[in-house]
Formats: sequence, structure tokens, C-alpha cells
Amino acid sequence: MGQTVFAGKKIVIGVCGSIAAFKVAGWVSELAKEEAMVSVVMTASATEFVTPLTFAALSGNNVHTGMFGTGKEDVMTHISIGRDADVILIAPATANVIARLANGMADDLLTTTILATRAQVLVCPAMNSRMYAHPATRRNLQTLKDLGYGIIDPESGMMACKEEGDGRLAEWDTVKEHLAKSITPQALQGHKVLVTAGPTREPLDPARFLSNRSSGKMGYALARSAFRRGAEVILVSGPTALPCPPGVTRVNVQTAEEMYEAVLTHAGACSVIVKAAAVADYRPEELHEHKVKKENIDVNLLLAKNPDILLELGKRKKTGQLLIGFAAESRNLAEEGLKKLRKKNLDLIAVNDIGGDNTGFEGESNQVLLVSSSGTEILPHTSKLHTADLLWERITSLLMQSPQKA
Repeated sequence: MGQTVFAGKKIVIGVCGSIAAFKVAGWVSELAKEEAMVSVVMTASATEFVTPLTFAALSGNNVHTGMFGTGKEDVMTHISIGRDADVILIAPATANVIARLANGMADDLLTTTILATRAQVLVCPAMNSRMYAHPATRRNLQTLKDLGYGIIDPESGMMACKEEGDGRLAEWDTVKEHLAKSITPQALQGHKVLVTAGPTREPLDPARFLSNRSSGKMGYALARSAFRRGAEVILVSGPTALPCPPGVTRVNVQTAEEMYEAVLTHAGACSVIVKAAAVADYRPEELHEHKVKKENIDVNLLLAKNPDILLELGKRKKTGQLLIGFAAESRNLAEEGLKKLRKKNLDLIAVNDIGGDNTGFEGESNQVLLVSSSGTEILPHTSKLHTADLLWERITSLLMQSPQKA
């Protein structure tokens, strides 16, 4: 639901000779499903691990393996592939290929294509941990960084050679985000943004707490989308089962008071704050150190009011700083949104209709009503990630009208 960032993009994947090449076959399949136009270039060594036919079947395109093709259209392949690419991804990138690139060599189709392109080149190293740690490899990777290549650091773990350490090919979720970032306009470059997400838990005792149905999916989508646009992202998250989006700094909290402290610690340095968390309004007045037996629980639970984080942010908002709120409502969406916009000194508020079948908590899709001082706008019913993309488009427009960065 909602067009993906990869739809229609021309992505060249250079596959080198490593056992990790089999993982990249899955990446090609994923990109093809998201309607990317994938071209695969394989080194001679790579064909010893995975056949070109595999990549051809998964991408739906011919695979390029040699400098000199058999047809007339293959004569200038190394120029045409690199010229038309939106991004080139080298995965797995062996120590040998990294060394050749660092020295500007062009002795096969892949290295020649890379020297001829003006597209962003992303490198995913994958090799034995000792090879990765070798000073020559470290020097070569630094050279590539200095030349403008993007390096997606490998992970640590058990290798095919049964050694453990740094050098494992990065996971697809990480690579996917760096790919998405490379083809997304960097409208938030130079901006530091703060996003809150998830519920809070207000403990009664070690076993029980008050909370709500928030999954955190909308906030995490907002953080992911902001990273793709070039922002430095801090995600203050209540308890969720979601993995932290790659490239995002997550601060974990449990209670509303913990979220209050974390948000105020980071808010001053941020030019945009998006408050998407569902923070509990109240907490149990008394916190019991030990579990209370059910026969001793008072049926009349006394509550204490939690701090209003968004209200406090509105009071402290600096010139040029944008403050975006979220509201969960089941009726009178526009009226309730406008009240909160004015009361809390917001620039924009996204109102969720939690009474809808596919627009409330926990779902994969969303539809929000945007309320600002200039009017309202209903966004289409779409995925939460696409909703996040649309929100950042609106926020970016507001940033351009802002008198100065925070």
C-alpha cells in the first residue's frame, strides 16, 4: 500500500566472489518486488558461488559478467550501466575488489563501470575477520570514504570459515535503508530531529502497569523516513517489540516521567520535534515495591497526573523550531485537533481516527487529518511508512518557511 521509494529506480548491484553472494540473491528479489529496475554485474569469481541465471531470474534482466559482450548493444556496457544508474551497490565487496577500487583500477566490467559512473556507490564489505582487520584493508576503506564512496559497515558474528569477528555482510534491513537514503532527496540534511514513539508503562507493582494499545509503528516509520532524508535522528521510545531503524539513535524509556526527562534533555538541540508517542495521562499514585496480592488490591485505584510533555515543549519552543503533535480521537477530529494545536503551541498536528477499522492502533496502515493554523488536510489511507513520507514532505515545506534553524 503506497508506492515504495524504489519503484522505477535503476539500481546496479555488483556481486563479488564471496560465499555471502547467496544472501544478495534475496536482496535482488526484494528490490524487484518493490518495482526497482535491477541490473546485476558479476565478477568472474562471483559466478563460482552463484550462477548468473539465478540473478537473471530474480531481477528479470540479463546479468553482465564480462567486459566484451557478444552483441552490438554490449560494446559500451560499462558506460551505459553506470550512466543510467541511480545508485550502485557492491555486495558482497571482497578485500580484493576494495583494494582495486581504492587504487582506481578498471580491469573488469565491475570496476570499469564504477569508474565511469557519477551515481552514488555503496560498498558492503564481507570477508574473513582477519582480512577485514588488516591495515591494508582499513587503509583502502578509508580511501574509498575519502573518494565519496558510501561504506556500509559489516557486522560481527560467525563466518563461513568458522571464525568469529567483524566481517559478516550487513543485514538487508540496514543495507535497504542506506540504499533508500542514497536515492531520496536530502531535504533534512543538517537537521537534528527528535521523534517519540510507542506507549508508556506506569507501574503499580513489579507485575502490573497501566498502558495503552500503541505499537510504536507510526513513530518508528517517522524516524526511518527522517533518516532517509538525511536527518540526524533521535528516537525516544516507550516499550515496543520493534527493532530500531538503521542509522537512528534510540533512547529507551518506560514511564511518562522518563520520557519527559529524555525528551527535554534532547529537545533544545533539535530543529524538528515530532511527538508521536501515546503517553499515559495518569500513573498509579502509589508504586508498590513488591507484588500486591489480589485480595489486597483496592478496587478504587488512586491516580496521579503525569507531566504534559507536548505542552511543556510548546512553552519552551525556540525561534525556528518546529513542533509536531499527534492526537488520537474518535470524533470531532478537526475541532479537537485545532484545540490542541492552539493550546500546545504546535505548528502542525496529525489526528488519528482511532475508531476506524484500519487507522487506529497496532495496524500497518494509517490515515491522518493534518491540522495547522492555515487549515486542514486529509492524507490518503496508506501504509504508515508512506504516511511518514507524506508528513515529512509537509514538515520540510514548513522548515523552508521557518525564519531560521533552531
